[in-house]
Amino acid sequence: MPGSLWRRQVLALIGKECKQIMRDPSSWLVAGGLPLIFLLLFGYGINLDAGVMNFAIIDESGSARSLRLAAAFAHSSSFRVLPAGTRPEAEQMMRDSQVRGMLVIPRDFEAGLEAGKGCSLQLLVDGAEPNTAKFISAYAQGVIENWQAAEFGWNGAPPASVRMESRYWYNPAALSPWFLIPGSITIIMTLIGVMLTALVITREWERGTMEAMFATPVSRMQLLLGKLIPYFGLGMISMSVCALAASGIFGVPFRGSSGALLLLSSMFMLTSLGQGLLISVLARNQLLAAQAALFSGFLPAMILSGFVFDINSMPFVVQQITRLVPARYFNVCLQTIFLTGDVWEVFLLNMACMGVIALVFLSLVYKNFVKRLR
Repeated sequence: MPGSLWRRQVLALIGKECKQIMRDPSSWLVAGGLPLIFLLLFGYGINLDAGVMNFAIIDESGSARSLRLAAAFAHSSSFRVLPAGTRPEAEQMMRDSQVRGMLVIPRDFEAGLEAGKGCSLQLLVDGAEPNTAKFISAYAQGVIENWQAAEFGWNGAPPASVRMESRYWYNPAALSPWFLIPGSITIIMTLIGVMLTALVITREWERGTMEAMFATPVSRMQLLLGKLIPYFGLGMISMSVCALAASGIFGVPFRGSSGALLLLSSMFMLTSLGQGLLISVLARNQLLAAQAALFSGFLPAMILSGFVFDINSMPFVVQQITRLVPARYFNVCLQTIFLTGDVWEVFLLNMACMGVIALVFLSLVYKNFVKRLR
């Protein structure tokens, strides 16, 4: 088939699908109204209590007392202390979300205690998740107070106290919407991408128009591209609506670049659209396809993406299952690009995982979409 004819056929299919979208009010309701409704619900109606254990300690003192304080954190049931040799290394671990907080013990720690002047410790916490940050601060304070009681054997205020000064990174005011809004965008985009495309081919079967499509000389690749490209564009419009609403309505800072957001959103949309198309290819009934999209797309994204429940607190088996959920990787990317900026060490790894999942979904779609009547 000549290349120009092939392109004209694809463009004709895209035009046909765009006209179908324009004539279907439900598509615009899902793509335009649903994001704003969900953002309002997630932004104003949800409060989360979260906890995290990953922690780093930078012992600049190296004294006997500082070692015992570090051991108190290591033996605490509230924290899992990960090794970090230097402060830049610990800061990089926090940027990469390997730890949620770190305690800096200064060089004059023991000298201040011996002189009766006391000492100040610096607690740096990832404020991207405000409830988690408050959890870390409260439990770190508890560990320090218990250590003081054991170290000095005092009842009441010690003569040389250890003070803790907390500082939140990325979200200094510890505002919940700054955490909830990027996560809710992940859920919204999953629902839009999977739900819309899960119905696109099953709708053709129910209306009896798929047989007419099969009678045309277009290839299955052209048919799939004609279905995929319009909904990809619709999904990117929805992403733009969400990003503008997040910054304009809720005041969530956007510290990354628009190009990085476009790249990340495009990769995630391919996974969501691929999943929806696979459901649509395998199902012949719109109700069945909608239920499959809900249970395989929306619910895993809500529960296993790290938006509601922290992945590190899940059982090991469930943590491994979350690796199959594309929303897990997109959620990390969105929180990073909104609150931290363009951290390509985080983006590239998560984009690679989303790319593999998208490739699997789209390959299965192409394999199972056959131009013949069943």
